[in-house]
Amino acid sequence: MSDKTEYSGTTAVGAKPAALEIKPSGTLVYRFLKRLFDFIFSLCVSVVLVIPVSIVCAFICLESPGNPLYAQERVGKGGKTIKILKLRSMVADAGNVQKYLSPEQLNQWKVERKVDDDPRITKVGQFIRKCSIDEMPQFLNVLNGDLSVIGPRPITRDELDQHFSDEEKAELLSVQPGITGLWQATDRNAATFESGLRQEIELHYVRNRCFRMDWKCFTCTFGAMFGKSKTGR
Repeated sequence: MSDKTEYSGTTAVGAKPAALEIKPSGTLVYRFLKRLFDFIFSLCVSVVLVIPVSIVCAFICLESPGNPLYAQERVGKGGKTIKILKLRSMVADAGNVQKYLSPEQLNQWKVERKVDDDPRITKVGQFIRKCSIDEMPQFLNVLNGDLSVIGPRPITRDELDQHFSDEEKAELLSVQPGITGLWQATDRNAATFESGLRQEIELHYVRNRCFRMDWKCFTCTFGAMFGKSKTGR
């Protein structure tokens, strides 16, 4: 991997324009070992989490009746539409944004698909979001091959069209999206699409991904989940 840029936590310095034709990044050995790790790690995690996730599902249903799991449509590698699984952290009719969000929140939701102080989030949902427990079912998506453990965060097609150029889309979609990645492990919610930092972070990972960066993302994610600065939303 040549021409790597340096990411300092908020900016990427010396990034070069995306090539018009993007090939899968990483060597063949890197991609093979990454997929092997994804499968073995996700299988182990899925087995260990069966009972804890079942208990969380029970609490979700007790507070807000409805299916404790839901699927979100996202864009996967090569532009393929995938459905990622999550534990429900909101009220069952959260899709009715007009019912719950203020005009200011609606404007933020249209850009980020997230809002500050979201009234739709339940008490159980607040806890599982802060610890990123709501993402746990996505290890099934990894086993299925739609996600990787480490990669750019899977985004919607609207987010892709609004915030990335054609060349950047080709770069971003050349790799498998991940449960966690550089964005989650560093600036996270402080780096938004609106500011341009979110795109910069995600593309920096794609252009520079390697074992060392994956390990950094993997270990720093635990700090983002359980440390003093955890900011799940």
